[in-house]
Amino acid sequence: MKYAKLVLSFLLTIGIFYVLNTKLGAVPPIGKFLNPYAGIWQNEIDESITGEVSIPGLKDKVSVHYDAQLIPHVFAQNNHDLYKAQGYLTAKHRLWQLEFQTYASAGRLSEIIGEGALNYDRTERRRGMGYGADQAISYMEKHDPETLAFVQDYADGVNAYIDQLDPKDYPVEYKLLDYQPEKWTPKKTALLLMYMTKMLAGGDDDLEYTNVLRLFGKANFDLLFPDFFDINDPVIPNETDWSFIDVPQTELPESLALLDTIRETIVKPNPDNGSNNWAISGDKSATGHPILANDPHLGLNLPAIWFVMQLSTPNHNAFGATIPGALSVISGFNQHIAWGETNATRDVIDWYKVEFNDNRTKYKYDGKWKDLTIRIEDIKIKGKENYKDTVLYTHHGPVVYDKNFKSDLELAGYAMKWVGHEGGNNQKTFLELNKAKNYDDYVNALAYWNAPAQNFVFASTDGDIALWIQGKFPNKWEGQGKFLMDGSNPENDWQSYIPQEFNAKVKNPKRGFVSSANQHPVDENYPFYVFNDGYETYRNRVINDFFTSKEKFNVEDFKNLHNNNYNLKAAELVPYMLEHMSTTGLNNKELDILSEIKSWQFNNDIDEVGPSIWRQWYGKLYNMVWDEFDLEDTALTPPYTYQTIYLLKNNGNHELMDIVETDKVETASDLFLLAFKKAAERLLEIKEEQGDYKWANYKGTYAGHLLQALPAFSRFDIPIGGDRNIVNATSENHGPSWRMIVEMTSPPTALGIYPGGQSGNPGSKYYDNFIDDWAAGKYHSLNFLQSDEATDVIIGTQTLIPAK
Repeated sequence: MKYAKLVLSFLLTIGIFYVLNTKLGAVPPIGKFLNPYAGIWQNEIDESITGEVSIPGLKDKVSVHYDAQLIPHVFAQNNHDLYKAQGYLTAKHRLWQLEFQTYASAGRLSEIIGEGALNYDRTERRRGMGYGADQAISYMEKHDPETLAFVQDYADGVNAYIDQLDPKDYPVEYKLLDYQPEKWTPKKTALLLMYMTKMLAGGDDDLEYTNVLRLFGKANFDLLFPDFFDINDPVIPNETDWSFIDVPQTELPESLALLDTIRETIVKPNPDNGSNNWAISGDKSATGHPILANDPHLGLNLPAIWFVMQLSTPNHNAFGATIPGALSVISGFNQHIAWGETNATRDVIDWYKVEFNDNRTKYKYDGKWKDLTIRIEDIKIKGKENYKDTVLYTHHGPVVYDKNFKSDLELAGYAMKWVGHEGGNNQKTFLELNKAKNYDDYVNALAYWNAPAQNFVFASTDGDIALWIQGKFPNKWEGQGKFLMDGSNPENDWQSYIPQEFNAKVKNPKRGFVSSANQHPVDENYPFYVFNDGYETYRNRVINDFFTSKEKFNVEDFKNLHNNNYNLKAAELVPYMLEHMSTTGLNNKELDILSEIKSWQFNNDIDEVGPSIWRQWYGKLYNMVWDEFDLEDTALTPPYTYQTIYLLKNNGNHELMDIVETDKVETASDLFLLAFKKAAERLLEIKEEQGDYKWANYKGTYAGHLLQALPAFSRFDIPIGGDRNIVNATSENHGPSWRMIVEMTSPPTALGIYPGGQSGNPGSKYYDNFIDDWAAGKYHSLNFLQSDEATDVIIGTQTLIPAK
């Protein structure tokens, strides 16, 4: 008996040991995770910012000065050492984030998360993310080995840091998910850039629009989705003279849309991914110096999207926001110029229906059968056998939808044409901007930029300001890309590209400022086809009105504009709704809510209740107006906000102003009342649940950890106003991800802040220490060091030395 107890005790010990060291479902191996020598406790160690570190491959020593914000100021003697140091330091502070983003881009999340990520991975593989990264690397190998060498330097720096780590030093997320970092490669940088391309230029509605056209007809489609809204305050000022353009638009072929049906499309990027930027001339500046501002609107994540650095060699000195995984400063300044970006949201994705032969090895094109290229996507799944997905490629691009993915077409599929697949050398643009000295250098740097299309704002100490809408844009025939096209017809291909010198741009305009906020790039006189790709229509007008409101502006004005909470969208509809809505029959509680919104001055400040009422009221109204688009078996997208409000005010008796469920004819005025009563009902529920519906509580802005299942590593209930369509574009989990203001003194002086912190370690005091100041509209001075001589802003210096 005692032997049986001994055996049982031994087996229990083995079982406990197995459980503690094995990942069970979503639970990490508890033994490893809690191990005092290698587990979570080791992640309490603070970042080292002093001493010497040996880095293989360095040619000379690199000085790294840390200031009180944990911003590294890097001084190297040559570019190769600079980008090795950038890779090393980025990995040091953001290793897990750095790598996780490329897993997401490559469609490899199943390797670390398990089978639950398989559909996501399949989508990214079929989107051609890895293919696009391969094309970028191939382009650099053939055309720009110097840039590829710098990308390899960055990879070597990342790997130098990884090689110094013991498992106990791995960031906590590796321990939670029970995996370890792998070597960085140039392809990972290309994948990171593809990830950004997808976020900013990975959206389209061609297939949804095809369904709208089929269901509602061309007249209704043109009414609901016009190429230009009735109000257009474009990036490039109205009435710009385009007569210098001598390349004609592609001629319209005799081609018809294919009215196919698709039930479901792949997940699109957040439609609120956008930004603001602007610059004023010296004549409009209170100090006589141009001033530039930028604030990209992206997801509010922890670790934060941006990592701020100063990158200096004897030949250039740049400072600003970098993206973990990419070289150089992305939004920033040097001793001569400043630059920033907003999303241009140009339509650079088109869809083609392709017909296969019986064994799916060829597709029909120009009356002949053309060979398909087959790419086998071997998807590793943690704890399971690999999943192999066969993706067919045409000359258009990957066949995303076929009988194996979201379609039941046996011998046909839908192929994606995307400029993101065309390789190019985007990294070169930022390498050149970091060392640019004037307007000509800025223009030359932009020539390398393909995608995502961006509005690059510029200012210089020479006194110039400018804005270029830069990307590789197909020269489309009128209407091309709105709907699904016949992939067998060569006339439907992209026939050519708009020459870079004919991209829309403006330099030193008479009005004294340039600006962009994701609105329409041009007016109707621009001689190339520009489809209305969901352009913003409110922030841009607030910004432009601001800069025409007085003669001179200063940095304080720029701060106020960044944090402007005026809700122009509500201001243009609420008074109309109040005037045209019958209030007969509203009960006392509903009348109280009506009184509250009547007194609202259309500012989305944190203590206001008006924004909460507006959000509920307009949300209910929008869903009622477009309930025809809520079909389970058909992929559809309803009209944009601006056109919705235009129709409510100007076409309130349209046939779509009804309630589908009741089959009752309604008008816009009827819908205003129905929506208000529904909104009031929900607002009273919210008040019961949480005591009030003030905007800060209602909106509940948060910065979530990239693994959304980790609330302990996130920040909730951030007290900040604003909302989508507002200059301070902060919604629940999206908003100004980096606010920067640069005055073009010699050298420039700058302010910047972002919602996060420099460290990716949740146990560090630098993990989220910027958030409170960011929410309050405050800024930090950016300490632009002119040499590697330590000053009183430095709290530590680390020297990177060549390994012996």
